[in-house]
Amino acid sequence: MSLPACHGIRRAGAWSGPASGRIALTYEARFVRRKRLEAEDGTAFLLDLPHAESLNHGDAFELSDGRLIEVLAAPEPLLEITAAAPGELTRLAWHIGNRHTPCQIAPERLLIARDPVLADMLRRLGAGLREITAPFTPEGGAYGHGRTHGHDHGQHGHSHDP
Repeated sequence: MSLPACHGIRRAGAWSGPASGRIALTYEARFVRRKRLEAEDGTAFLLDLPHAESLNHGDAFELSDGRLIEVLAAPEPLLEITAAAPGELTRLAWHIGNRHTPCQIAPERLLIARDPVLADMLRRLGAGLREITAPFTPEGGAYGHGRTHGHDHGQHGHSHDP
């Protein structure tokens, strides 16, 4: 018996009704093109997209038989970043962004994937740090849907050196 194929994605908000299945994927695993996947209920399918896609929590895989498999952001090891003063969190976010690190931004905290080098830098900048496990849904970035991978800024260039 052949597996159903998935050649398309339905974005969160562009589909309704109950999905026939769900699949929890980490941030890195939500960057997909071709692979075999299996939903929580055991439904297996072959993903074969025309180009790599960055998936967000609430998107859905549209299977060749019409079923939709909802994508969930899976809990993963993260670093929660807080600041003693309100304006300090903005400064910390700038340092994280300057390193092109995916970051989930909330009013009272920032979340990034655990990284000992960044943790050391943030600690030296006065950040409060706590290791947590939670779904990771970082900001999508200005140059594409959901990913900060790559670094093409169009016609201009810049340096990260001071």
